[in-house]
Amino acid sequence: MKIAPYEPRQFVPEKIDLTETEQLEPLFEKLLQQLDAATTAEELEAWLDAYGETNAAMSQTSSIAYIERTCATDDEAKEAAFMKIVEEVDPWLKPRQFAILQKLGQHPALAQLDESYEVFRRSVKMAVRLFREENIPRQTEEAKLNTEYDKIMGAMTVTFDGEEQTLSQIARVQEETDRARRQEAWELTVKRRLKDQDALDEIFDRLMVLRHEMAQEADYQDYRDYAFAMYERFDYTPEDCLQFHAAIEEHIVPLSRELQQERQEKLGVDQLRPWDLAVDVEGREPLRPFQDADQLRDKCLTIFEKLDSRLAEYYRLLIDHECLDLANRKGKAPGGYQSTLSEARIPFIFMNAVGMQRDVETMVHESGHAFHAVAARGHRLQAYRGAPIEFCEVASMSMELLTAPYWDAFYSEAEAKRARAEHLRGIVKFFPWMATIDAFQHWLYTHPGHSRDERRAAWLELDQRFGGEEDWSGYEEALASLWHRQLHLFEVPFYYVEYGIAQLGALQVWQASRQDAPAALENYLKGLRLGGSQPLPDLFTAAGIRFDFSAPTIAPLMVEVRTELEALAA
Repeated sequence: MKIAPYEPRQFVPEKIDLTETEQLEPLFEKLLQQLDAATTAEELEAWLDAYGETNAAMSQTSSIAYIERTCATDDEAKEAAFMKIVEEVDPWLKPRQFAILQKLGQHPALAQLDESYEVFRRSVKMAVRLFREENIPRQTEEAKLNTEYDKIMGAMTVTFDGEEQTLSQIARVQEETDRARRQEAWELTVKRRLKDQDALDEIFDRLMVLRHEMAQEADYQDYRDYAFAMYERFDYTPEDCLQFHAAIEEHIVPLSRELQQERQEKLGVDQLRPWDLAVDVEGREPLRPFQDADQLRDKCLTIFEKLDSRLAEYYRLLIDHECLDLANRKGKAPGGYQSTLSEARIPFIFMNAVGMQRDVETMVHESGHAFHAVAARGHRLQAYRGAPIEFCEVASMSMELLTAPYWDAFYSEAEAKRARAEHLRGIVKFFPWMATIDAFQHWLYTHPGHSRDERRAAWLELDQRFGGEEDWSGYEEALASLWHRQLHLFEVPFYYVEYGIAQLGALQVWQASRQDAPAALENYLKGLRLGGSQPLPDLFTAAGIRFDFSAPTIAPLMVEVRTELEALAA
């Protein structure tokens, strides 16, 4: 990574080790002293500049340690550097941050700041409401357990075709036309995952206890209520989520199962099996969009250049600053993410590309997050350079749909149509899975103290409600532990419904782009530039879409998706 501060430091010393608490102590004492000295709105704004600069510098230090640890989970030095922040710096920092926020929340000049600070004021009040010093050790233990999960998942490999492969690499076989070979690869993967079933259940059991204790410590009935407050979900409730699940069950699950029935008929099999869900139904060879990560990077640049010159400029920032780690390898943590280096105001993209169409979708998805970070980087208030997760995911999921017409950078025209159809089918398939994961979390955290058998039964009941048509006979144990692969359940609890809310927003952006592409893109960028400076519904409105995830929004969008799938198949 080649990074430098976006603006020269004015408050944080140039030479300071932000992982050494004895060097941080005078910095935070100075912040408190200057906050006490501020008496006017103008002086408080100046203080907020210093506070934001400090937060950005410390956030970037943590982000770099996290990035380096996930890029090499088998590097002991990098793990030690990350764990020093988790075990030493964060526990030292949290009570001091709380002391600052508590003093800020009571500061007479805070109410004198103009209305543009209203979202920030609301956030400060919630942070003060939630903080409990007694929860700091629990949060430290939670982070350590998440690291254990990453290490277990990152170490999973199998031997196939005579060579050791990661589970991401062997996943490519599921797109091959040889059914017996797909089954063999799938069974190897399942067998490997089940080896760590008990270890993962043990981690999750410990996380459940910690999280319930955190919620009760903060005077919440259960962790669900605590999480909704923690994520500042001011604009919807748990009940809204339950209604969202019901709307998906009514309007999307039937379409998802209908598409699976079509798959079964076209494959000519008596029953779909779990290894039949990714292969091309026409018997064509798998889509292989690129040979290596460099091709993925460069072809995505071509796409963004075609879509909009501003997006291409944003993307070049990542290339120029060497803020991309795209290739899959042993020892690398699973999944993909975008992390912002807050002081440089430069995004970083991490993923595990192995040459599949899904990698293209992941890359443009994470690029959407990166564009959001760049578009909002000019906000004076550091807190506004980020946004609510529900809108962050609109940025990323919209980019998948907006770039789809340009995927011929990777493919022939016929292959590009096929890729777009697969992507839309994937969106349909995603909603029932999202509902399963979110509903599972609602059950988990409103049933503290549940047993593993009860958890298993709840999961299987939800699979019956939202799952597909495939037959898991003989692999019941694999189905019962399928949720282990969902990182969010372990590391970012309750962070999943946002994807569903945002996917509806992204489909609305896509719908608008089919009518007026330039206007839809302008509205999209308008929303991104707002960062987190507006309430969530207003961000959606700025992007030209509705903040609504009820049946009246879902039903017509699914009709349009179905119509487009029929057109692509013609």
